[in-house]
Amino acid sequence: MPTGSDLRPVLVTIPAAGLALGLVLSATGYETWSSGIWAASTLPVLATLLAEIVSSLRRGDVGLDIVAALSMSAALVFGEELAACVVALMYAGGQYLESFAERHARREMTALLSRVPRTAVRHRDGKLEDISIEKVAIGDRLLIRQGDVVPVDGTVSNGMAVLDQSALTGESLPVQQRAGEPVMSGSTNAGDAFDLTATRRAAESTYTGIVRLVEAAQRSKAPMSRLADRFAIVFLGVTIAIAAAAWFLTGDPIRAVAVLVVATPCPLILAVPVAIVSGLSRAATQGILIKGGKALEALARVRVLVMDKTGTLTHGRARVVTIQIAPGCTSDDMVGLAASLDQASKHIIAQTIVEYAREGGHLLAVPTDAIETPGEGIEGRVNGRHVLVGGSRYVAARLAESAKPAIHWPKPAGAVTVSVAIDGQLAGEFVLSDELREGTKALLRNLRRLGLERLLLATGDRREVAEAVVAGLSFDAVRSELTPDQKVMLVLSERKNGPVMMVGDGVNDAPALAAADVGVAMGAGGTAASAEIADVCCWSTGSTGSCRQSRSRSGRGRSRCRASMPGSACRSSG
Repeated sequence: MPTGSDLRPVLVTIPAAGLALGLVLSATGYETWSSGIWAASTLPVLATLLAEIVSSLRRGDVGLDIVAALSMSAALVFGEELAACVVALMYAGGQYLESFAERHARREMTALLSRVPRTAVRHRDGKLEDISIEKVAIGDRLLIRQGDVVPVDGTVSNGMAVLDQSALTGESLPVQQRAGEPVMSGSTNAGDAFDLTATRRAAESTYTGIVRLVEAAQRSKAPMSRLADRFAIVFLGVTIAIAAAAWFLTGDPIRAVAVLVVATPCPLILAVPVAIVSGLSRAATQGILIKGGKALEALARVRVLVMDKTGTLTHGRARVVTIQIAPGCTSDDMVGLAASLDQASKHIIAQTIVEYAREGGHLLAVPTDAIETPGEGIEGRVNGRHVLVGGSRYVAARLAESAKPAIHWPKPAGAVTVSVAIDGQLAGEFVLSDELREGTKALLRNLRRLGLERLLLATGDRREVAEAVVAGLSFDAVRSELTPDQKVMLVLSERKNGPVMMVGDGVNDAPALAAADVGVAMGAGGTAASAEIADVCCWSTGSTGSCRQSRSRSGRGRSRCRASMPGSACRSSG
């Protein structure tokens, strides 16, 4: 059955065609026919409007549409068909413009791919079979390939799993899970393929629980009210009173019709949708997708900002922030040889080091005899020299006791270190961290100037990491180690201070985005759940202060950056 939105193009066409045809007939002497055509052209719009008003009243909503319905009805009753047709055209045209803007924003969102896994690969009778996740039973052994999203909660069957849990926990660096250790559904395999023993069915898994939280938050979220509709009852009462007084004092019902037609909020009916279309289009050119006029208006009323950390306040990807050099070694040797060897690895950290070296102008050689221990490190030869690159325990275990100097380099909170040894001697280490986006301080300062009264950081990451990241920033409070439901409770509790905007990008942020007065999803790659739930989506982000398309170090846009993480792995810092 067609919806009101589906009928809007037709509802615009009918009064437009009827008005034009009626004017032509009136000009050629067929006034009687023109009146009938204007009346007939008004009736479909009026009928649709009355049905929408009844539906709104059942929900307890009173809007300015009632004035438009009264003016059309009164004009038809008292023989002012032309006025009725004009009001019908303005109303239908305004509704169509606003509907067009919302459809345009949602069409852009269809480019996002859902992270929700639909199938799983199961071991059965010595063979592999593809099955839907609903058929996964407790105890089934599943193959999780590189880049796959884990479909159900389980434990690692054997070996080691390297998992990107950033979308679930906010931790920007992949984690390692050994045989027998638990794995959450919704994590992404960032290393080599491994087997998973299912411990829960799909309907009971972590990822499904987050989806249920989103649905509950959406049901409890109060609908956004249009700015004009908040004054509708007073305006409606005054309009009816003036129309009745005009009829009573003059005895002419046409006076009442004139009052109703004049009072019909034509500027709001037409100008507001035009302004909304302009605003949404302007935002879209900056890479910001706003899902409709209600969200656009609600942004102006926000007083509290709750912001996620990983991928929102920070880039969501570890980068080399500094290097430590051991005595007797040079930075050129350490960086050049380590990056040359890391060309043989698919690890995300290894590729980051390779990019860092190339940006620094280092010429990389072809490594030979490379042997990689998944999740630990790699060793091989570069230009005839033996090189080790990996976690501190991995490198230390392969050095002679006499070659282990007692060097303790400082390590920032939340950072990961990669040690390098050359020809049996410790050469130094890389320090990698997920840095703040450029312009963060200026952004927070500008937000306060725009009227935001409280700024809070909400993250699933560890407290020491969160506090280190926000040091020197003007946040009113920092909430760390939060689960998705705790983020929802934080958003709901902050409503006492005013309308709340939640900004995030991970699956773990989706319930809070749904519960907030305005949800803003930062970035697109790998975060379709949050982008689909949010009222606003920043499609491509270069810094916190801008949503313009930018390029990452690898030359790919931000929307590609997070999508590239599943195909990578991490080395333990030891």
